[in-house]
Amino acid sequence: MTAIPVRAGPRPPVRPGAPAQPAHHAPPPRPRGELSEAALGALTGADPGEPLRLPSAREAAAVDPLGEDSQLTLYVLYELHYRGFPGVPASWEWHPDLLRLRGDLERGFEDALRERTAGGIDLAAELDALLVEPVHPQDPSVSHHLADTGVWWQLREYLAHRSVYHLKEADPHAWVIPRLTGQAKASLVAVEFDEFGGGRGERVHARLFADLLAAADLDDRYGGHLDAAPAVTLATVNLMSLTGLHRSLRGALVGHFAAAEITTAPSARRMVRALEHSGHGEPGFTRFYTEHIEADAVHEQVMRHEVIGALLAAEPELTADVVFGIQATGLLEERLAAHLVDAWTAGRVSLRVPLPDGPHAGTDA
Repeated sequence: MTAIPVRAGPRPPVRPGAPAQPAHHAPPPRPRGELSEAALGALTGADPGEPLRLPSAREAAAVDPLGEDSQLTLYVLYELHYRGFPGVPASWEWHPDLLRLRGDLERGFEDALRERTAGGIDLAAELDALLVEPVHPQDPSVSHHLADTGVWWQLREYLAHRSVYHLKEADPHAWVIPRLTGQAKASLVAVEFDEFGGGRGERVHARLFADLLAAADLDDRYGGHLDAAPAVTLATVNLMSLTGLHRSLRGALVGHFAAAEITTAPSARRMVRALEHSGHGEPGFTRFYTEHIEADAVHEQVMRHEVIGALLAAEPELTADVVFGIQATGLLEERLAAHLVDAWTAGRVSLRVPLPDGPHAGTDA
């Protein structure tokens, strides 16, 4: 792989008038391979106005699309469309060389997801399956494990994993709003209004999760646990970004959003029980989950009938994409759950980097 040249001297200044990143934002992560090293090297050491020497399409295709290097690189490139990173100029967002690399990695990621999902157009069966709540789940279930046998250090690890997702909560889904019309648009906006706190900043769901992190003595900065999050965690977030940034995947994003809303309320109830059993049942710990128990029970009906129903009435050709969004969400959540439960059952840390004050502090992940 061609190495990217790194300039000597200070980083490029943020363009005049560009707002500085808030202090409550973690720095860029450490690379995990040649792809992420090249991308991060460009963002932190090159000039945004110059062409970049980045990995070729062939080199990107040779890396595991679900592995650590490719998933971190995708996450970093997607982050340029969110809040970015401290010290990284906003002008990097639309750099053609970075967009080319992102596209190469996206193709591998999407192909890997499609190869691992069944596809089809039986949407009713997919939605009905989301509502099934087995008494004794055959597949690993994080919320069942934490509610039944989980201990505090495992709960804190779980919060660190999910921070990468929940501190972005509902943000990527907002990208689909201008791509919808009529009732589908109106109803999805109604769900998003609740996700964003119903007009109250302190009730924004991402803010509630940050409050939970702080209560659990965890880093509550945006991106604070990115270095510790493995590829199986990053992939759940990258799916949202992939489907959110592509109009052609708007049906898949709606499917993802529906899957998340339909399955959240039952798992949130178990998370409240897990927190209570661990001795952390105060509102400061449980508020994020109790909010979802009530809100997402309503959102399930809205997403199923008013968003998906109206969308497919207008664009029935998107049925297979909605099914793909549901199936891909299930696939990635199951992979993450298996990773967590397997690690905890064996008494191992599930993060790439143990929490500083956890039982595995000072050991290798």
